[in-house]
Amino acid sequence: MSNFLIRPLMFIAAGIGLLAGLNGKAQVPGKIKQTNQVLLPNGWMLSPAGRSLPLGDLPLNIQLSRSGKLLAVTNNGQSTQSVQLIDPKREKVLDEKELAKAWYGLAFSNDEKNLYVSGGNDNIILDFDVKNSRLNDPDTIRLGLPWPAGKICPTGIAVTKDKSRLYTVTKEDSSVYIIDLQKRAIINKVKLADIAYSCVLSPDEQTLYVSLWGSDEVVALNTAAQTVAATIKTGNHPNELLLNKKGTTLYVANANDNSVSVINTASNQVIETISTVLYPTALTGSTTNGLALSDNEKTLYIANADNNCLAVFDVSVPANSKSQGFIPVGWYPTNVKVLGQKILVSNGKGVTSMANPKGPQPVLKTDNSGYQKGSTANNRLQYIAGLFKGTLSVIDAPNDDQLKSYTKQVYANTPFNNKKVAQADGEEGNPIPRKPGEKSPIKHVFYIIKENRTYDQVLGDMPKGNGDPSLCIFGNDITPNHHALANEFVLVDNFYVDAEVSADGHNWSTAAYATDVVEKTWPTSYGSRGGSTSFEGGRKATYPRDGFIWDYCKRAGVSYRTYGEFGDYGKANIKTLQGHICAQSPGFDLDIKDQVRVDAWEHDFDSLARANAVPQLSTIRISNDHTSGQKKGKIAPIAAVADNDLAIGRLIAHLSKSPIWKESVVFILEDDAQNGPDHVDAHRSPVFVAGPYVKRNAVVHSMYSTSGVLRTIELILGLPPMSQYDAAALPLYECFTNKIDLTNYQCKPAQVDLNLRNVAKNKSSMRSEQFNFKKEDAAPDLALNEVIWKSVKGEDSVMPAPKRSAFVILEKKKKDDDD
Repeated sequence: MSNFLIRPLMFIAAGIGLLAGLNGKAQVPGKIKQTNQVLLPNGWMLSPAGRSLPLGDLPLNIQLSRSGKLLAVTNNGQSTQSVQLIDPKREKVLDEKELAKAWYGLAFSNDEKNLYVSGGNDNIILDFDVKNSRLNDPDTIRLGLPWPAGKICPTGIAVTKDKSRLYTVTKEDSSVYIIDLQKRAIINKVKLADIAYSCVLSPDEQTLYVSLWGSDEVVALNTAAQTVAATIKTGNHPNELLLNKKGTTLYVANANDNSVSVINTASNQVIETISTVLYPTALTGSTTNGLALSDNEKTLYIANADNNCLAVFDVSVPANSKSQGFIPVGWYPTNVKVLGQKILVSNGKGVTSMANPKGPQPVLKTDNSGYQKGSTANNRLQYIAGLFKGTLSVIDAPNDDQLKSYTKQVYANTPFNNKKVAQADGEEGNPIPRKPGEKSPIKHVFYIIKENRTYDQVLGDMPKGNGDPSLCIFGNDITPNHHALANEFVLVDNFYVDAEVSADGHNWSTAAYATDVVEKTWPTSYGSRGGSTSFEGGRKATYPRDGFIWDYCKRAGVSYRTYGEFGDYGKANIKTLQGHICAQSPGFDLDIKDQVRVDAWEHDFDSLARANAVPQLSTIRISNDHTSGQKKGKIAPIAAVADNDLAIGRLIAHLSKSPIWKESVVFILEDDAQNGPDHVDAHRSPVFVAGPYVKRNAVVHSMYSTSGVLRTIELILGLPPMSQYDAAALPLYECFTNKIDLTNYQCKPAQVDLNLRNVAKNKSSMRSEQFNFKKEDAAPDLALNEVIWKSVKGEDSVMPAPKRSAFVILEKKKKDDDD
């Protein structure tokens, strides 16, 4: 195992806690000038080393040509997908080709005359002729019919030195395709046990190594026999593969285990596991996913996507690697290569979040499914899923002193440490415990997950909060219970969701983490480019290594039940919820009113209460605040949101009159905020806390996140953190008091007709007809939000531009974080 030669140094970044007078609150959005750091929506910071070159949307892979004269990049995000050609020595973009579909796969021919690129769910390999540092129009090698008729999606690509064979592995039909490059024909297809990510040929080209992304294995394919010769156990979610020059050692990045498996290829045995984490911890969250060796093969550089850094190891002695430290890079590094003394890193989300000054115009085009089809560059800039453009970090290989300095900076960017695992932030006597073994007077947690609203959309009209009333479209007249909860209990105006969209939102909301499978595949489906979309527990490859919060409850003996979240009318999406699901609770279905959802919960709750069997954790989907836009005949947006409002009001009122109210708490959040208008940041969202131990008539400006809500729930129930993100997050203890107040909550009646339907025939209704409302986020988010805005403000009104900052701090850093 690895040794940490550099002791972790934690100190308070000077930017944290800087005061800016906004209504008496401290606020530092974006870049912290004093430290040159950028604060991200999840609470981690960036201070990338080296120089930066702009790339496209979500670069997933970079490949150097044999001579090192060319670097290819494949950009695989929600908006424009493309392949770029870069001169890595002059650090200059030479050429770029926009592609209809692309995903990860990328390989130069040995003679550097061809570049092979995955065509994603078009199920093709694009063969670009490279001449005079330009990409000529490609030939096409077809593997099958395009999605949805063909479910293939080539990922990793490897090519023989003589260009006679091309091997590509796939993530939809989990196979190896062997291609005759001269005939442009498939020679064979070898089925694999799980979805594949990467592949690499041995120097003698007798073995093809393939990482099984959704599993914990690498397979060795005998290229002559075209059969799997060996299966090698690795860590969880192996992705990137790297062979040394002799082919004697195979390095495997394991995303869900924060590790690298080192394999002796002669014996096909793991001889060492390198831990890539910043602290000795078993918690997921580093998301190890990129590998590169120095020219002398003595130094291994490892990309940690979610830690925004490279881990550096001395691997000169086989099976005795030693940690050298860390290098700070950009946001979500996905790949790393070395060229001489240059380290090249693709940062999937670039170097900062950002504001969007152009607003939602022009209108996005959609196809019949309702997905976005970004038609111009201006269109693509407006949507959060395609907003964060990637970068290439170019870093000169550091000497020992520089690496020590870089290492300190990485720790300064990191809110996670082991002390927070052992003892969370909090205060003595608060109902929220700080460490395992401490008891809370709260015994029952009701966790309500809603859909896609920003803070200003709902609570922007509340004068005592940091809101913009001009952006409020679902104010007090439509959401009287939301407003009453914020007034009677706690108004929290500085809460941010960890997710971008619902695909990762339901994972972050139930696991405090979204795996690399989720993060790297949802942009494809959200960009209307096909691919499997079962992100809410439907595909095992998307699961976090240690499961969701219900798995943690099961292991700890904590009782739990779900109502429509990760399930639908008794059908559980994951095994752990079988037998723990209300059979009357619907999943996501906008034609079913939220009154039906709360009716189902009430009936089930009353039965359990009579039997003294109310579970300790109830997860409840109340989700019609998503709305169906202005689609004719569907529930009108104001009625859908009012229905949602009445449902949460009814639930809390009913609970407050029950015998267990005295030991209960309710948390309500949106799984994501998506692209609604908010004057602070598009990740800012409403969160509500209600219960007898919750403060009354209070306003809290502390910075909170989705992971912080989960950390609070875990502390109440005696559960450990699930990832580095809930471990690092600030619990919502400031919203609580040890003085119990058993006052019942009185539900506020709806102020609008809940049966109101869309009847208007206008541009918005015609756009809404094209939207797919059968699944979360199948409708184009930006267009839907504009339609909703116009339904309230008028068809001729213009929705203001959504704003995106790196983050906002509204409190001083706690002293004990410095320990």
